[in-house]
Amino acid sequence: MQAEALERESALLNVKKESAGRRLWNKNKVALLFLTPWLIGLIVLSLIPMIASMYLSFTHYDMFNMPKWTGFDNYINLLTSDLRFTQSLKVTLKYVFIGVPLQLIMAFGLAVVLNRGVRGLSGFRAIYYVPSLLGPSLAIAILWKQLFGMDGIINEFLSIFGIAPNSWVADPSTSLYTLIILLAWQFGSPMVIFLAGLKQIPTDLYESASIDGAGRFTKLFKITIPMLTPIIFFNLVMQLINAFQAFTPAYIIGGQTGGPLDSTLFYNLYLYIKAFTEFQMGYASAMAWILLAVIAAFTGLLFLLAKKWVHYES
Repeated sequence: MQAEALERESALLNVKKESAGRRLWNKNKVALLFLTPWLIGLIVLSLIPMIASMYLSFTHYDMFNMPKWTGFDNYINLLTSDLRFTQSLKVTLKYVFIGVPLQLIMAFGLAVVLNRGVRGLSGFRAIYYVPSLLGPSLAIAILWKQLFGMDGIINEFLSIFGIAPNSWVADPSTSLYTLIILLAWQFGSPMVIFLAGLKQIPTDLYESASIDGAGRFTKLFKITIPMLTPIIFFNLVMQLINAFQAFTPAYIIGGQTGGPLDSTLFYNLYLYIKAFTEFQMGYASAMAWILLAVIAAFTGLLFLLAKKWVHYES
């Protein structure tokens, strides 16, 4: 009798489990149905092209003939004998390590100013966010090229102080810096995020610091910046990744070949040249995977260093 009771109890538990499993499946069916388009896009537009790109990076492929397996030749040539690849990497690193900090400093400074109860805050916020909505676009790049051209507004302004005109975008010593200024000018997105973070800092901290006699700079470096380190870290990671993928400004302002004298030869521009101008698709695929490795390495380094300077409330 005891054995029969145990069997009945076990069968009842199995029925309950099956019933719970069916209920769970019925609940998740709708969610899976809505996720299906995203899953199809992920597989068709991301996963399959990534696998194809990985395979092509080990081949010689000119888009007209069947890929020919060459092993690691593309990677070896890139890292050992391609001087333009080295130049493109140097240009991109300079663009990232100067432009991103400058952009974040401008975004943070303006967010601090706007956070001080400025009238019409929403209007100012929208105005300063417009450059991020417009760029990096073809129209903004063309406008920027005109601004820094020989007959541009920049030269007209500098002529007031007796400075001779210069074609800033055609001078190898200054062309890259015009693109860096463009990157810094597009500070709207990180500024809005900084402003949202500033709104979350408790006012009690500032009131207590004021009672203790702390000045503005003390509050900035002892309260504001430490409390915003998670936001700073987020903006730093996102803008670093975006800057590494820059293409349009260099393509329009520096010319389709990265001129003058390869001074604006961004990594993605050189990848484009190899893929769609010289039809070395296998070579370009290898470049794409190297770029992925570079971005992953710098992002991983940021996460590793974040343990030392990013402070969370917990």
